[in-house]
Parts: sequence; C-alpha cells; structure tokens
Amino acid sequence: MSDMLHIAKRELRTGFRNPWSYSFLVLFCTFSLSLLLLNAQNPVQGYSGTTGSMLNLILYLLPLMTLFLGSFSLTAEKEDGSWQLLSTYPIGTFSFITGKYLGLAAVLLLIVTFGYGLMGLVSGLLGNPIDLLTYLLFLAFSCGLVLLFLSIALWIGSLSRNRWQALTISVSIWFFAVIGWPTLLLSILGLLPYLWIKPLLVVLTFLNPAELVRLFIVIRLGGGSILGPEYYQWVTWVRQPWGSTLFIGICLLWISFSILIVYAIWERGRSRA
Repeated sequence: MSDMLHIAKRELRTGFRNPWSYSFLVLFCTFSLSLLLLNAQNPVQGYSGTTGSMLNLILYLLPLMTLFLGSFSLTAEKEDGSWQLLSTYPIGTFSFITGKYLGLAAVLLLIVTFGYGLMGLVSGLLGNPIDLLTYLLFLAFSCGLVLLFLSIALWIGSLSRNRWQALTISVSIWFFAVIGWPTLLLSILGLLPYLWIKPLLVVLTFLNPAELVRLFIVIRLGGGSILGPEYYQWVTWVRQPWGSTLFIGICLLWISFSILIVYAIWERGRSRA
C-alpha cells in the first residue's frame, strides 16, 4: 500500500510539471466557458438538442486528452529508464501500475473539476446558472470518461515502445471509439441476422467505454426515447433506483480488468529483464 501511494504521489507531482497537463487545463477551461454560451442561448435542462451537442463536444475532447496523458506517462518510464531503475527496488508491479493509475486519475480529475468549477462560478456570477441535476450529470459523464479511458491509456502505454507509437495508437482508438463508432456499428450489425443484433449490440456497447457512459447519461437526462427499441432494456434498468449503483459496478469491473491486463504485460516484461 505504501509503495502504491508513493508512486501515486510521484505521478501527481510529475503530472503537474508536465506542460501537456497545463495545455489541456487551459483547453478544457476554454471549452467549459464555451458551454456557457450554449446555455445562454438555450438554457440547459434535461436532454435536448443543446444537451446532446454539449455531450458530443465533451466526448470528442476528454477521451483524446486522457489517452495522450496516460499513454505518454507509461512510455516515458521506458524511454528515460525510470522503470528499469524502479524495477531494481522491492516495488511490486501491481503497486506500480495501480499507483500510476491513481496519480494520473487525480491529475485528470482535478483538471475536469477545475473546468466545471470555473463554469459553475461564472454562470452563477452572470445570473444564468445551469440546472443543478444536469450540471452534476455532465460532471459524472466527464469523470466516467476519464476513468475508463485512462485504463485504456495504460494498456496503450504498456504496448508502445515510444511516445510516437503511443500517439498513433491513441488517435486510432479514439477515432474508432468516438468518431467512427456509429458507422462501424451499422456496418457490422447490417451483416447479421436480426436475432443476433440485440445481444451483439449489448456486447459491443460494453466494449466501448465512450458509448457505455454516453448511453447511461443520455437515459439519466431523460433522452432514452431517442435510442430506439434495441435499447429498451437499457432504459429500464438505468432508471431503476439501483441503476446508478449497477453502472458504477460495471465501470469498476471494466477498470479492474484493464489494470490486470496492464499488470500482466509489465510483469511479463519484468521477468524477462
């Protein structure tokens, strides 16, 4: 436990010395303030065209930002020889990976909460506050994206030899998970018998954290009716009192499984060293 916390504190210090972190902080704050313009033109409450546009904007920015910072952090350990040095100390690989995840998560969540805090403060001062429930759901949406995509970023950093390779893989995964997902989904499901569509749709949704979090937030905002009959069961369980608890449990399983894969990759490399 002490090793894990030491790595997390080290990552937290390193993260705020990284110019990329401050670049993303400025970018996200600018983005957050731009959401106020949308709110001023059309007050944001529940699910609407404005809310959907805001969700899409967040979906474009946060996963890419998370993939970059997370994967670069691990590839930097390889490139500058820090991991080779740390592996000579009695630090467990699992403590190292978990500490990296916790430290990076703290950096990214601080960036997100600062941006939303600034947005809430400015909107309050201007006398045009965003609906509280909608505001909290947007914050939950952003935090969920960060935590899930960070686990993918660690996987990318584990498999990449350098930052350029991590950059290429990160952009590719971001493109297919966020930009190309609807086209990819339609092309795959269109080739299958009708009875296979619904179960495969569930499986593919669980494999894509961007779609998983987006569906949950859209339903919680009251926009479940736009998803179509294929998602009727999703709308049903998400609206249940235990729906949020179940969703959090799914996200924790997703993150835990990803961290175990990353641990196996690094442990295998450590045993060969």
